[in-house]
Formats: sequence, C-alpha cells, structure tokens
Amino acid sequence: MEHAADGPVRALAFYLPQYHPIPENDEWWGPGFTEWTNVASARPLFPGHRQPRIPGALGFYDLRVPETRAAQAELAASAGIAAFCYWHYWFGGRRILDNVFEAVLRSRHPAFPFALAWANQSWTGIWHGAESRILIEQTYPGDEDHRRHFEYLATAFSDDRYFKVDGKPLFYIYEPRALPRIADVAALWRRLAAQAGFDGLYLVGEAKGGNAVPDGAAARMGLDAIVPVRLPPQARHPREWLRQRSRGARLVSVRGPTVYDGEKLVDDLVAPEAGRADVHPCVIPNWDNTPRSGRRGRVIEGTSPAFFARQLSTALAAIEHKPLETRLLFIKSWNEWAEGNYLEPDRDKGTALLDVLRGRLSTTAAH
Repeated sequence: MEHAADGPVRALAFYLPQYHPIPENDEWWGPGFTEWTNVASARPLFPGHRQPRIPGALGFYDLRVPETRAAQAELAASAGIAAFCYWHYWFGGRRILDNVFEAVLRSRHPAFPFALAWANQSWTGIWHGAESRILIEQTYPGDEDHRRHFEYLATAFSDDRYFKVDGKPLFYIYEPRALPRIADVAALWRRLAAQAGFDGLYLVGEAKGGNAVPDGAAARMGLDAIVPVRLPPQARHPREWLRQRSRGARLVSVRGPTVYDGEKLVDDLVAPEAGRADVHPCVIPNWDNTPRSGRRGRVIEGTSPAFFARQLSTALAAIEHKPLETRLLFIKSWNEWAEGNYLEPDRDKGTALLDVLRGRLSTTAAH
C-alpha cells in the first residue's frame, strides 16, 4: 500500500467506528443497531431531497471484518489521504466503541497511518433524534483520570503507524473548551509524554461556529493548533421547508429540516485564518443529518464533487506556504453516513469525491 505521508499535503480523514453492534447500543436502540440502521431507513423530507444514501463499493459493511478495514485503507491511500483519525471515546476511564481501533492496533493491519481524536462529549440519543436523552455523561474526574487516559493513549502513540508532526504524536480534542483547566491538562500530558520517551505531543483542538479563531487561542489552551469546523447551524442562508399534511378534513403545515444553499455556503466553510501556523483547515464533502435527526435535521443542498473541490482549492491555497510537517488538512469525514458526510463511494456518485481529492492533491504536488 502506497502512503501519502510524503505528499505535498498531509490529509487526515475523521473515521467513525460505529458500524458494528455493541451491547450498549443493543440496550438503548434494540439488537443489532449500528450507524446503518438510520442510514437505511432515511427517507426524502422535501422535493429533491437525496435520501436514502446507499453505500457503493464497500456495501453495508461490518467493521469487525478485517477485509473491510483493508479495503477502506486502500481506497484512502489511493486518494492521497495520509491517515485516518479514529474517533476515540473515554468517559472517566470507561471506553466504548473501541473494538475496531483495538483490532487495528493488535493485528497490525491495515498498515495505514492513524491518529486518535477524543470525542469528549456526552453520548445522547442523537442517533435517534433524541438529543436531550443522556446515555453516557462525559465527566472529568481529575488528574488521576488524565494520567490513566494518557497511559492508554501511549500504547497507540508507540505504534510506528501513528501519525506524528515533527516526531510528536498528534492527538485531537473535539471540545477543548469543555475540558476543565485544559492548559494544565495539556501540560500534564506533555510531561507524561516526555517521561515515556516521546519527543512531545502535538495537541489539536476543534473550534465550532463561524467566528474567527483569535490570535493565540491555541496557545492559551496549551494546544499546538486549532481546526475550525464550520457546519450548520452556524452557517448562513438557512431556509425551512414546510410540507402540507392532511389531518382529517384540514391541511396542516409540517415543518421540515433546515436547508442551506450550498452555493452560498461553500466559500464560508474554510476558515480564512487557515493559513496561520496554529490553525489547520477542515473541509466537508456533504452535510445531511436527517437520518439521525429527521425533520429537526439540517441539510446543505447542492453538494457535489464540485462543491468539495472548491473547498479543497481554498484550503490548499491557504496552507501551501507552510512547512510540510504542519501542512495539514482535516476532512470531515471518511464515513459519517448518517450525517451525509462521507468520502466513501456511494451508489449515486461512486468514487467521485475520492477522485476529486486525488486530483486536487496531485495538482498541488505538480506545483
């Protein structure tokens, strides 16, 4: 397998492991629940709404199958992706949905680089549109828990496939501002990394919303960099669909999902400050979370390979001056199917998104 680690840009794609049954989901949602449950049952909610989205070459896979993981890695490598960024769940020492990454770690396959991203938020009923239902609360018991967390992470950091920046393992935090005393926690982890023989850590936090990332924001949190992720509802130009439904002898209005015009949004999705040393851009191929949230969902209408290509061009132009080690591009996501947010082949577009990514990265290499 050819790797993209030495290419002109190092692209990391977020990877969701929620494609196999686990006891917790069986209890909460019924036996056999996975991400595919909502994906397959999705239906159009307004005229022209493209649902359900059906997977293409990889099918409705089960991530417990090694051949599936190998096929994903081959596709990603062929498109120029440098690493998968696996979502990782740690709730005060309790791990969940870690089977897939543990299998990758133990088996040493696929031989494809990876990093970990801590999804440090409470688990709610979002996968069934019940966001207010708390299933597992994200807690922060204190420094001893942070030490135990680091000890677990160190095993992954030691793997020669682990993605590094200037020799430092990259670790991503989904909600850095939710972590009490984050600067102190970052300093603790850096001390533990030095004691464990690592060259340091490269800590990255996510910033949500459309506001600019202030100068020095990463450093104030003890982080190396921030990734601004600009998604609805922070995006502009919303409109809501109203559908008429018969109720007895009268028609009533039924509010549908909030729909955003992709053509008006596309130039706002890559943060203008992405060219700074402490900021990395994030691009999104699509967005439609109605399989999870139904009529409360949000949809970017008009997404296409060209929509993705336009973001890529903006992001790549912003970072072309950076040193290779920090010329990072985050892609949300590899396989978030219930958010309509994936690079994997689907039945409608095939490998078009992967082809666009490969083409844009190749063009950058040529320059």
